[in-house]
Amino acid sequence: MSSARRATPEDAEELIRLRKVMFDSLATSPTRPRADFSDEGDTGWKSATLVILRDRLADVDGDFAAFVVDCSEIEAKGTGGLAACAIGTVEHRLGSPRNPTGVSGHVFNVATDPGQRRQGHSRACMEALLDWYRTRGVRKIDLHASSAGEPLYTSLGFARTPDPSMRLSI
Repeated sequence: MSSARRATPEDAEELIRLRKVMFDSLATSPTRPRADFSDEGDTGWKSATLVILRDRLADVDGDFAAFVVDCSEIEAKGTGGLAACAIGTVEHRLGSPRNPTGVSGHVFNVATDPGQRRQGHSRACMEALLDWYRTRGVRKIDLHASSAGEPLYTSLGFARTPDPSMRLSI
């Protein structure tokens, strides 16, 4: 069984590598246009994200957490130092009938290195992230699932919701 640990600022570059793995996986999804996740015309997202990640990971009492599974040198086979990650935030909104405290969690980055898949690494990361949410009193957690990830999330208790999602980019 994989063992997840809380990520530190030293993991930031590897977390960006895994974020790119996630984007590459989504770019091949038939439900999402490839252009949404392309590095073409890179706007500097990796360098900007590196600064943000190091800062957020250093704040262990904040509303941001990442959990990772390490690769051993033998397992890594040149792919990097992390096998998988799950990243999430705690969000504070006004209360509602379904969420009286207004506190919710959002999982937004779950990725496994292609050479490390099907070994339980993402499950270990997700279970650690869900435990983190529980200790913070978060009882409502949302995520957007890829078709490949949906079986994992379903097995952890997530269910599809009827809530529509819309976006404005300005």
